[in-house]
Amino acid sequence: MAQVELLMPKMGESITEATILKWLKKEGDPISLDEAVLEIATDKVDSEVPSAVAGTLVSIKFKEGDVVAVGGLLAIIETEAGAAASPSPAVAAPAAAAAPAAPVPAPVAAAMPQETAVLSTAMTQTVAAGRFYSPLVLNIAAQERIPMTELEALPGTGNEGRVTKKDILAYVAQRKASGAPAVAAPSTAASVAPAEAPAPAAVTPAVSVSGNTEIIEMDRMRKMIAENMLASKRISAHVTSFVEADLTNVVNWRERMKKEFEKRYNEKLTFTPIFIECIVRAIKDYPMINISVDGNNLIVKKDINIGMAAALPSGNLIVPVIHNADQYNLAGLAKRVNDLADRARKNKLKPDEIQGGTYTVSNVGTFGNVFGTPIIPQPQVAILAVGAIRKKPAVIETPEGDFIGIRQMMFLSHSYDHRVVDGALGGMFVRRVADYLEQWDVNREL
Repeated sequence: MAQVELLMPKMGESITEATILKWLKKEGDPISLDEAVLEIATDKVDSEVPSAVAGTLVSIKFKEGDVVAVGGLLAIIETEAGAAASPSPAVAAPAAAAAPAAPVPAPVAAAMPQETAVLSTAMTQTVAAGRFYSPLVLNIAAQERIPMTELEALPGTGNEGRVTKKDILAYVAQRKASGAPAVAAPSTAASVAPAEAPAPAAVTPAVSVSGNTEIIEMDRMRKMIAENMLASKRISAHVTSFVEADLTNVVNWRERMKKEFEKRYNEKLTFTPIFIECIVRAIKDYPMINISVDGNNLIVKKDINIGMAAALPSGNLIVPVIHNADQYNLAGLAKRVNDLADRARKNKLKPDEIQGGTYTVSNVGTFGNVFGTPIIPQPQVAILAVGAIRKKPAVIETPEGDFIGIRQMMFLSHSYDHRVVDGALGGMFVRRVADYLEQWDVNREL
């Protein structure tokens, strides 16, 4: 009999760990090739881990709720093969990865100056019985002279509020940009000893005194959404500009072409791909809206990756991304929009499909809302909300004179980060999107 290691798979460029949600198999159960063994969750998406071999599950290394690093040993599967199989070098992890992740001060001390090493060691000891920080986060905190009291106050977007690498790097960039003085490094371990660190505030559980209220704990995704929204409001200076657009040409063209479109491409033609096409054209006109911020530097993205906010049956929200949206025609965009929206509702998205967005659109009109003030998904600097399309009386200008007519009108709400996007750019961009929608060719062929 041979034993094969089932490792935590790599699920995306920025994902370093995942939480075990549920074991679908128990020790002693037979497993088929490619059969799902367990369900895992990252700060991006939930997914299943299949088995690469057929055999019997003989040993489970972590329990439900545990956080496991990428490459960590999840389980042992016994097969009928004659020789032991080795894990793929691409995902093989050091032997230490099999144990639950814990801060290890010694390697950090060897790689850093003495004072920094002392700070990192003390931080590790301080959090040993409280909030967990990965060695990487502690290393960055030590190098940037961030004291434990400051680190404890930093909100995290990881599992159960843990501070991730992205969180602390964003905080470091904001700290430098605000000109906050660096905290002097302690000269001895005694100055940062665990005894002097303030104890974390006790969380009083909510109780229903009268019995007329129901207390519901947030699910894992809602907690992550809450943390991400708070982090975005803390990082970005939100400003929103509004434009009202005449979508009569778009509505009439879609009504005329939607049956032929579905017959030809076997896809429904919604308004979303039309919105995305116009947004892409506007981004090409104003590339400085397609950026992110890194300290005092602006990262201008050459790829145009459009995120599309999608509501889930659970009431939560997820943002799948159409990568290289500028390389699709309208039919291609419709296929991507429909596919991503469908798999989002079924919780079948892959981790890479909700990463890498450079600009986001949210269709609040789906819920009958006229407009909204959306929150920017970090590290992007802008997001567009499109409202409900409504028939309204409007002034129509013609060479023969002006008259009142019934038009299909829609509000566009553009939220942008005023740190790097001024009102002129933010306003001109949303106006350009509206112009492209209003100038839609009613004689356009599929």
